[in-house]
Amino acid sequence: MAIKKTALYSSLWASCDQLRGGMDASQYKDYVLTLLFMKYVSDKARDNPYSMIEVPPGASFDDMVALKGDKEIGDKINKIISALAQENDLKGVIDVADFNDEDKLGRGKDMIDRLSNLIGIFEGIDLSANRAEGDDLLGDAYEYLMRHFATESGKSKGQFYTPSEVSRILAKVVGINKDTSQEATVYDPTCGSGSLLLKASDEAPRGLSIYGQEMDNATSALARMNMILHDNATAKIWKGNTLSAPQWKDDNGQLKTFDFAVANPPFSNKNWTSGLNPAEDEFGRFEWGIPPEKNGDYAFLLHILKSLNSNGKGAVILPHGVLFRGNAEARIRENLIRQGYIKGIIGLPANLFYGTGIPACIIVLDKSRARSRAGEAGQGIFMVDASKGFIKDGNKNRLRSQDIHKIVDVFTKGIELPRFSRHVPLREIVANDYNLNIPRYIDSSDPEDLHDLSAHLQGGIPNRDIDALVDYWQVFPSLRATLFASARKGYSRALVSAAEVKSTILAHDEFKSFAGRSLVPFTQWAEDAKLDEIAKGDSPKELIFDLSEDLLSRYANMPLLSKYDVYQLLMDYWAEDMQDDVYVLVQDGWPAGKVLRKLVAARGEKLKETPDLVINKVKYKAELIPPALIVARYFKDEQNTLNELQAELDGATQALESFIEENSSDDGLLSDALNDKDKVTKVSVTARLKQARDAEEKAALRQAKKLFDAEASAKKALKDAQDALDEAVFRQYGKLDDDAIKTLMVQDKWLAHLKSAITAEVERVTQQLANRVKQLEERYSQPLPELTQAVQDLSEKVAGHLKAMGLSL
Repeated sequence: MAIKKTALYSSLWASCDQLRGGMDASQYKDYVLTLLFMKYVSDKARDNPYSMIEVPPGASFDDMVALKGDKEIGDKINKIISALAQENDLKGVIDVADFNDEDKLGRGKDMIDRLSNLIGIFEGIDLSANRAEGDDLLGDAYEYLMRHFATESGKSKGQFYTPSEVSRILAKVVGINKDTSQEATVYDPTCGSGSLLLKASDEAPRGLSIYGQEMDNATSALARMNMILHDNATAKIWKGNTLSAPQWKDDNGQLKTFDFAVANPPFSNKNWTSGLNPAEDEFGRFEWGIPPEKNGDYAFLLHILKSLNSNGKGAVILPHGVLFRGNAEARIRENLIRQGYIKGIIGLPANLFYGTGIPACIIVLDKSRARSRAGEAGQGIFMVDASKGFIKDGNKNRLRSQDIHKIVDVFTKGIELPRFSRHVPLREIVANDYNLNIPRYIDSSDPEDLHDLSAHLQGGIPNRDIDALVDYWQVFPSLRATLFASARKGYSRALVSAAEVKSTILAHDEFKSFAGRSLVPFTQWAEDAKLDEIAKGDSPKELIFDLSEDLLSRYANMPLLSKYDVYQLLMDYWAEDMQDDVYVLVQDGWPAGKVLRKLVAARGEKLKETPDLVINKVKYKAELIPPALIVARYFKDEQNTLNELQAELDGATQALESFIEENSSDDGLLSDALNDKDKVTKVSVTARLKQARDAEEKAALRQAKKLFDAEASAKKALKDAQDALDEAVFRQYGKLDDDAIKTLMVQDKWLAHLKSAITAEVERVTQQLANRVKQLEERYSQPLPELTQAVQDLSEKVAGHLKAMGLSL
């Protein structure tokens, strides 16, 4: 059976545990990724005689497996990798890690055990059942590892990986689309592990011609491996310093130019002039100005600009400082703006990147329409402030799928949204001395919630605050009259207490109607999605793209609900659960739904997975359909009986615990039945009953024993019923046909979850209204005169009490 993505990720990350201690993440990534590469190409070559990677005899992963326990395992692994590298011109790419390094891997038996265990983990990953070409399973696993390595490597080593969420934005806003030719070229002068190039290439239907350069030797090797794992073996990745020794040049010695460029250069590089005299640059990259000697941000931007052909487009990640810093950078910025090369700027949230916590921006370059943006009457620059859209993920921030989609939609379609995006004319930029700091042009701050002094003094809720909820009143036109009534000019009074606001809204007919309407697009989407027609060979990535785009479009005009929030519900569920199901189905078909996998722990280890069923002491894991879904559809009566038995057990346990608590104090009737741990047990009660002489104590002991017996009987009845139900469920799996599996998977699992999530989103939106109404009511519930009178009344009451006591203030 095909391996699930999450299972593969878990196994790969477990392999990292074998290496921790002897080196940091920036080093052990070389070992783990090399073994992943060896396993992948070996499996692929075995199943595909036309594989682009030739695996000669004695140079496969299977040859590594044969070395487990070998005293010379490290040296022999090196030789196996070297043989494969030699055969495929991969010297310096896959043989970077030294598997015989005693300082990192230990000496003697430590090295033997560590490498044997490491190989054993990869040996247990069956990649032969997965088509990496169709679903990028291995490429995605590679990115998963890279993300974790970057997280663990910290600030100094995180530069080799650009978060995939940011890569996706660059790939989409740079202008690559379904009409882009396969012959088009894409270039990254600081390509790191190659993720940006791959994301850009993915945007074209048949990929692009890839060119990259990376200064760090180990990182350029990662990029080469990444290309092969993503079936881009012909990608051209070169080692070297892009600024001082650019690799890609035309026959005339000038820089080669490309259709597209994407890049995440090192921020504010202080050594960018190493090996380079910018004043005498033979490639003419600095005609618009020479960047400061100790800050190379614009050096990379100017290199990329020079590397674009006359219709070329680029997208570059740079720190926010490039938008407003002065002196030499200000002159360069002005020249680029005046030439019209900058199409747009996207401000990103802070703390997205692994090498730094500072906020960054994406500068989008476009030579093809530069003239239309240049000059005093030019179109100017499209700006997006996306700094507020993210979620916390550990100690970093991360863009959600909805954040990415919103940024791309707004930028590519030129949509102006309040506090988010706008087209800034060139004359406004000129008036600001070519300063491009986004807050000068877009105020993304939330409107201040101002208190009304008159309302605090005289009472009433300001109508301006109620009017601000106009989006809700348009959907619930009579609800406002249910909640508020006119009090005085410009103010209203509450008709419902703050505590009853939410229940009043939920019970209102207009809300019930809205809740029903909000599910109509989902129902129509579910019918048209035809999820039960998923077949072997389908592409999971194409499937989720089509599904998510369709769902997003259906909620485009639904009032109150954000189409991006609904889109996120699907994307979250896809990432958490649904994609694993689909990946298995497109590999093994619907019969995979009935598979129950036996769980067997390795010798001396505990099970790493929680079993779904235990039948005759054998533990099973359901691959796709949880037993709860089987129970809900086929065994409702049995489950109801089980619930009743559970209730009986709970009652018996509560009765027993209450009786013991009442009678086990120091002078209680069960005090002599306490065991060494000061607990009353059935054993201690039985033993004391044989010795007791007091009639009242004996009666209490008999009652305790009776309650213990009742609890034991209830436990046995529940266990017997649970075992019988488990056995019936186990047998039912074997009876499932394709239609039954489709119903369980599509209706009971996927669509039921999504429907519940959308219903919860409707309630969340309603809660926002309820919270605001409640806040306004509580804020102005007692005007100052009432508060003053209340204080005076309380003071008089206190004075009265003091006088009655013979005291006076």
